[in-house]
Amino acid sequence: MNKSQQAGFTLIELVMVIVILGVLAAVALPKFVSVDADARAAALNGVAGALSSGSAVNYASRKANNTKGVAVANCSDVEKTMQSYNGTPGTGLPSSSYTITAAAITADNTVSCTLTQSINGNTATTTFTATGIS
Repeated sequence: MNKSQQAGFTLIELVMVIVILGVLAAVALPKFVSVDADARAAALNGVAGALSSGSAVNYASRKANNTKGVAVANCSDVEKTMQSYNGTPGTGLPSSSYTITAAAITADNTVSCTLTQSINGNTATTTFTATGIS
């Protein structure tokens, strides 16, 4: 009599692998969910840093030559210092999910301005520095 040998996994082995994968997925999923929030916070801080830097460069260039740069008399004017700004409000920021809270800035003074990010009902705020110049 000639018996052929069958190769493969038993049902118990397959169920155990599926259970182990399920446990690993349940443990790893919360870590990936928190990465999304961290990425949003990093993006917000990056935009705030760009606004602070743009304000400082604008102040220096306008102080050296008043025909260069733009006048900054309000926190919302700092958006105009961004390279992507084309004269339309909102184009100096990466997307419409970012807003700058208006606050007056007197010439040659530095103030702290508020930047807000609203994405899918989640709102976060941070601050950036702006220096006024006429």
